[in-house]
Amino acid sequence: MQNRKGFLIAAMSVVYLNTYAQVPEDALRTSWTTPNGTARNQAIGGAGGSLGGDISSNYINPAGLGLYKTNEFVLSPGFSFFNNNSNYRETKTSQSGSGFQFGTTGFVFGMPDRYNPNKSTAFSFAVNRTADFRNRVTYQGQNDYSSFTEAYAAEISASGLSIEDALNSNSISFPARMALYTYLVDTLTTPGRGTEVVGTPLRYAYLNDTAFLLNQRNDVETKGGITEIAVSFAGNSKDKFYWGVSLGIPILNYEKTSVYTEEDASNNTESYFKNAELRETATSKGAGINLKLGMIFKPVNALRLGLAIHTPTWYALKETYDASMYADLENYNAPSTVDVKTLNGGYLPEYKYDMVSPWHLLVSGSWVFNAVEDTKLQRGFITADLEYVTYGSNRFHSGDEEDASSDEYYNAVNKTMKEIYKGAINARIGGEMKFNTLMARAGFAFYGNPYDDSNLDGNRMFISGGLGYRNKGFFVDLSYSQRITKDVNFPYRLPDKANTYASVDGSGGTVMATVGIKF
Repeated sequence: MQNRKGFLIAAMSVVYLNTYAQVPEDALRTSWTTPNGTARNQAIGGAGGSLGGDISSNYINPAGLGLYKTNEFVLSPGFSFFNNNSNYRETKTSQSGSGFQFGTTGFVFGMPDRYNPNKSTAFSFAVNRTADFRNRVTYQGQNDYSSFTEAYAAEISASGLSIEDALNSNSISFPARMALYTYLVDTLTTPGRGTEVVGTPLRYAYLNDTAFLLNQRNDVETKGGITEIAVSFAGNSKDKFYWGVSLGIPILNYEKTSVYTEEDASNNTESYFKNAELRETATSKGAGINLKLGMIFKPVNALRLGLAIHTPTWYALKETYDASMYADLENYNAPSTVDVKTLNGGYLPEYKYDMVSPWHLLVSGSWVFNAVEDTKLQRGFITADLEYVTYGSNRFHSGDEEDASSDEYYNAVNKTMKEIYKGAINARIGGEMKFNTLMARAGFAFYGNPYDDSNLDGNRMFISGGLGYRNKGFFVDLSYSQRITKDVNFPYRLPDKANTYASVDGSGGTVMATVGIKF
């Protein structure tokens, strides 16, 4: 058996290779965002689309800023935690974590018209953590159905390249090439089937027409988030009609580390496979731009009707990819290790790409109790939002104009996202009871399933509550939001058979405090 280290030719000195790391899950994680903002907004389930009078309007419906006639500074620190329970092929595993959080922080400047008390404008500058990627998921179980090496075997077979050419090809993914390097993928010739590319963990089963059994485990940890800067302008006409526009500049920082292991569960020392491990770390950084437009109409003092639209966010991102693979193939080949630098001239590969998030359409309504002009005399409200998000419209585009070959890859990923994701409806409802300077609040939110396959259960539910105090230009709000989530996680995807996945039931909470001063 020839050593494949000899197949690594001088072309490996090229720093940038046209193999790409973006997958559909990358787009979903940035667009499947949930209630955030000030403690007040989180306490009412995030249902602030028609309510207004809160700096969170920058990120929901900027028309709500039109209700301001005074200036305000707001600071919103918080703390969050999570627990994930995974079920993979009837084996259950748990993970947990916690960390600092922050909600909407910034300024609002209300500017009444000195000549017309029923007209005013407002300007706002705010910062908000619109997405928190901090999470850990672990799952493991026994699999007699598939191996992660089948994905790489299928990729190499579909390319039509020989083993030697595939090992050096820029069109083959780094994990598939590492699988070739370590002999986790190789050719196999059998009577009646001829020569084909197969995963070595299944080699013994193919040769002896017998079953296989693998222990599989996947540890996935994500960090980072999206911090969005908002600059907004809003207006008020006759205290009946409010409009607003917000320019958003989201700054994305994301890191994903995964360790996938697979081992022979048969204890057969002649099976050509003992164990393998794939370690991957992908770091994405960049920024984007979006626009939010909104209006609120008050047909009567107590009723507020809102409408808002959020354009897609256009991100310009740069990703750095690192990976290593280890394989112990018993009597088939000596244990070996390879990392991505070996296949990339000693450098970590980097990718520049653009990502486009979905559209958001929001309709909302609120009813204010004792809706008099003096807010101190109001007795509370009930409010609700309905939001439609076009998850299937997520898109990737090449960020390198000189790399025309990437278009084919991104077109394929975009087609996949259109097939596996769908539009979903999010519903939020909340209310407040006001007792002079004290307020009690509660809310509920349900975020619909973005997966087109009805067998994939993905949704998020939030139950929240909080207290507030307002007096003489000073206010402080406290909230707690309990989340209950359902999602799925795929350790690998196969093109020619049903994919196995872990069901992930999550829970957790966020404690938020908002302190503000009117001036």
